[in-house]
Order: sequence, then structure tokens, then C-alpha cells
Amino acid sequence: MAELVTLDSAGLRCELGGFHLDPWQPVERAVLTHLHGDHARPGSRKVLCPEPAVPLARQRLPDSEIEGLPYGQPIALGGLTLSFHPSGHILGAAQVRLERRGEVWAISGDYKRSPDPTCPPFEPVRCHTFVTEATFGLPIYRWEPTAQVLRELLGWWRDNRDHGIASVVFCYALGKAQRLLAELRMLTDEPAYAHGAVVSLTRLYRAAGVRMLSLLPVAETRRGADFAGALVLAPPSARATPWTKRFGDYSSALVSGWMRVRGMRRRRGVDRGFALSDHADWPALLDTVRETGAERVLVTHGYAPAFARYLRDQGVEARALDTPYAAEEEA
Repeated sequence: MAELVTLDSAGLRCELGGFHLDPWQPVERAVLTHLHGDHARPGSRKVLCPEPAVPLARQRLPDSEIEGLPYGQPIALGGLTLSFHPSGHILGAAQVRLERRGEVWAISGDYKRSPDPTCPPFEPVRCHTFVTEATFGLPIYRWEPTAQVLRELLGWWRDNRDHGIASVVFCYALGKAQRLLAELRMLTDEPAYAHGAVVSLTRLYRAAGVRMLSLLPVAETRRGADFAGALVLAPPSARATPWTKRFGDYSSALVSGWMRVRGMRRRRGVDRGFALSDHADWPALLDTVRETGAERVLVTHGYAPAFARYLRDQGVEARALDTPYAAEEEA
């Protein structure tokens, strides 16, 4: 079986195509699955990404030469063919399909199987070798229906409003915040407030045609404004900083797949936790491996060794790849 992708000091390397996939240090040419910081580190000279991700790439990687490629459109690189296919993770996220002389690899990046109004759904790619994430690669991680989680979040917000306090939701500024705004738009027309990091990225989503709740920048509100009853979105890095003092009494929540584990809310120092993730849960990981028809599975992220071991026990050729990708707090 041809090794189209190998590991070197900069990450996943496709020697034949002359590029790295989501490299973790600057390279001459990078092919990116999406624009989260652990997959899109700055410094590479040339970057190829899915066409819907180009505005995000230009904002986050201003010093790179950015090229976009539409989903499903193949291009020749060296002696192989490359194409992007939706991964359902965030706006502009994709799997990378590589083919050479009938040998097909699919590199998933990060992905989820739950519907998301901000991006196209995951598209299974038939392949011989599948490189999958395993951020939530343990049986305890099984997601509740998105609608149920959103109803619970909306109920918490309304209860806080009845008590005259703000509801401050900490969530990843790219992807998670916009998904919440799009999902909540189907339940309410009340506007939300947001940290500047969320506002700038949400503008790019709106420019891409994603419909979301109206958003009010916290920075543009007058000094001493009353946020009682308001919903505020902010990145987790804003927790326990002076920025939160402007809200007076407030209740805090973290939206993350990690909230599926009892005790994680206390460790994160928030009042509520809502388990809504932009990654596949345990059943979805297994379904995806099966749907690819892959003869071999290489596993990255999170619980990679455990997930690879489980696949081997099921008769699948699988092994974990030693990468620096860790379990993201905001996943």
C-alpha cells in the first residue's frame, strides 16, 4: 500500500505533492483542512484551503499566499490528485482526498456528523486509508440532540433574565459561537452581545450568507450599560478577566463537548455546562470509519491510542499517529 502521507518534524507530509497537511510549524506549502489555530498555524509561504475558508484564512494568516479550491474540484499536484470534501466541522472545513494510481487516502481534519446550519454536512469519502481525529474517542462521549441542548440553553438564559442577571456563555470564537447564534435564531429573535473576538469572525460568517441572531458588540455599548437579562458570547480566554466585570451579577456557562463528563463544569469554573460539540462523538466516529470502507485507519487527536486499540480489537488495521494535537477545551 503506497504511503501517500508520512510524518516528519513539521507534521503530515505528502512528499509526492510537495505539501504538508495542517502543519504545526511554517512550511513552504500548506494544505489546510480548516482555520482553527491548532490546524492553521501562521508562517507558511503558500496555503491551499477550501474556497469557503479563504476569507477566514486571509484574516488569520495575513502573511501567507492564500489559494482556495471549491469542494469536490480535483487538482493535480505532483503525481497525485487532491480534492476537498465537506467535514461538517465549521465554515470552510474540509476533508482532503488524495488519489494516486487508484490508491485513495482521506484526511479528515476535524469533523462532526450532527447537522449545523453554518456549514455543509459531512460527506463520507470512500478510501483505502482514512486519517481520523479521535478528540472524543471514548464510549462515554455520546451527544444529545442539538435541539434539546439549545432548548436547555434558552431556558437557562430566560431563567437568568427573570432573575435580572446576564447570561455569559463561553465558547470557541470560531465556529461554536456562530453555530449557537444560527441555532438560537430558530428559537428566538432576541439579539445577543459578544466579545470582539466573536464579533469579527461572525461578520465573516454573515458575509458568507449564514443567518444568525443580531449581534451587539460589547465594546460599542456605553460605559455603565445594564446587561441584566442579556445573553453574552465570549471566548473561554475571557473568563476571570476584568472584561467580565462590566456585566455585574451574571451566570456563566461553557458550551463544549467536555461538559458531557460529570465534574468538568466545576473544573472549568462555570455555573452551567452545555455539551454541544463540533466534533464527532463515539458512535459517529465508528459510523464514519465504517462508511469510508477504509482498509487502514490512522488516528490523531485526543484519545487516539484508545480509539486505535478499539478498532484493532474489531479487526481493523489501525494505529495512532504521534501528533501535538491535543484535546481542545472548546471542542
